[in-house]
Amino acid sequence: MSGAAADQVPTRRADAVRNRAAILDAATECLARDPDVSIKDIAQAAGVGRVTLYGHYESRAALIEAVVDRAIRQSDAELRAVDLSGDVREAMARLISVSWDLTHRFGALVVAGQRELPSETFRALHEAPAARVEKLLMKGRKRGAFRTDAPVSWQVMAMQSLLHGAVDAVYRGELQADKARELVTSTVLAVLEPPRLA
Repeated sequence: MSGAAADQVPTRRADAVRNRAAILDAATECLARDPDVSIKDIAQAAGVGRVTLYGHYESRAALIEAVVDRAIRQSDAELRAVDLSGDVREAMARLISVSWDLTHRFGALVVAGQRELPSETFRALHEAPAARVEKLLMKGRKRGAFRTDAPVSWQVMAMQSLLHGAVDAVYRGELQADKARELVTSTVLAVLEPPRLA
C-alpha cells in the first residue's frame, strides 16, 4: 500500500466513527421527539446521506436497537451514580430527579423501541431501573418512610406512568421541563407518604 493510500485509511476510519456517532446522536434526538420519524429525517439531522446511514445500520430496526442499547447503558450508568444513602425520602427524590432527566431525554424513544424491538430487548430498558426503585422502596418501608398498603410493583408502575405522562405533557407544550421535574418528584413522594392515623 502506498503512503498516500495508507494515510487515507485512518482518515476514512475517523470519518466512519464520526458519522456513526452523529447518526446515533441524531437518531436519539429525533426518535425522542417522534417515534415515527423517517430515516431520511434522521440522516438529514445527522448531516449524512441515507446511503451512509444504511452503510452503518442496515435497517431502521437495527438503528433503533443501537440507539436503545446506548440509552440503556447511559441510563444505567447515570442511575448507578445516584447517591441512595442517608434519608430514604431524600434518596428517592434524587433518584426521581435523575429518572426524570433520563425519561425526558429519551422520551418517545421508548415508543419506538416497543414497536421495533423484541419484547425482551425492550423490557431490559426498565428492569434495572425498576429493581433499583424497588430496593429503595423496601428500605423506606422498613423505616416507616413509605406506605405499605399497596404492592411495591404497583408503586413502581405508578412512578413510571407518572414520568412518561409528564414527558408527554412537556412535548405537548402543557408543562415546562424544569417544572415537570419538581411536580413529578413532589407527587411521587406524596403518593408514597404513609397514611396518617385518624
